[in-house]
Amino acid sequence: MNQASETPREPLSTPVGIIIRLAFFVAAVLIGLLFLTSLLSAIFGTVVAGTIGLCATGLLANFLTMRIFDRRPFTDIGLQPNNAGLRNLLIGILFGGGAAALMLLAPILAGTGHLVGRSEDSFTWPTLFFYLAALLVAAVGEEMIFRGYAFQLLVEKIGPFATILPVSIIFGLAHNANPHATGLGVANTAFWGVLLGYAFLRARDLWLPIGLHYGWNAVLPLFGVNLSGLTIDVTRYTYRWDLRPLWSGGEYGPEGGLLATIFIITLFWALRKAPVKPQTAAIAVSLNEPE
Repeated sequence: MNQASETPREPLSTPVGIIIRLAFFVAAVLIGLLFLTSLLSAIFGTVVAGTIGLCATGLLANFLTMRIFDRRPFTDIGLQPNNAGLRNLLIGILFGGGAAALMLLAPILAGTGHLVGRSEDSFTWPTLFFYLAALLVAAVGEEMIFRGYAFQLLVEKIGPFATILPVSIIFGLAHNANPHATGLGVANTAFWGVLLGYAFLRARDLWLPIGLHYGWNAVLPLFGVNLSGLTIDVTRYTYRWDLRPLWSGGEYGPEGGLLATIFIITLFWALRKAPVKPQTAAIAVSLNEPE
């Protein structure tokens, strides 16, 4: 009897059942972001609130929805702790970080980008490690929220293409309140959402999207550029552009420029060729069917 009560249940196929699950997940995310981030911000400050609060919200929203409605283990959202997951995570970090590095190295080699040393010495190793860890926590949180249970349920019920675009638009608009946000910056962020959605389809887990997300976010501050409008001082350098903001992204950072658009497109091609290890999707089970 106890074993039967813990058997995973497939999500209901009725529209009402799907809507209830989605509504519960969205409500859990909104409540978590509102109360957890506010509480953590008052106690620990903005950085902790924006990273740990984001991750805790993703954890709770996915865990509660899956346990209440489907009796599934948390790892079924694509976080299985196995060798394939580790491989996909490392591939994601390599591709995301590599694309960010190449995007900023190319202008330096062309003479249109310059690393400029700061007079004040604000660099410390503990600060660097703290921000790298914080960016990883934030990437995990965002992926659990935007590519977690609700995303995967929609992929199963209405298909990947009908799911990825609207979720990606929401992902882009969620960054519209960031400092110095621009239309192109929001569009590029939405484009990133499409890429991350494709990464989930490619790997059938969250490890590859998390790796891509984290690799990109971790490398940009190392070059002294803004990350989605946020200034993260972790090195002794700032990046000076001789390119127009249309290409460089201006104060929003490279994600607000056409240079980032080009590299995001390149990442689609790279992911198609990457030696990703596809796993077995637990929620979007239709992805497991042979084509």
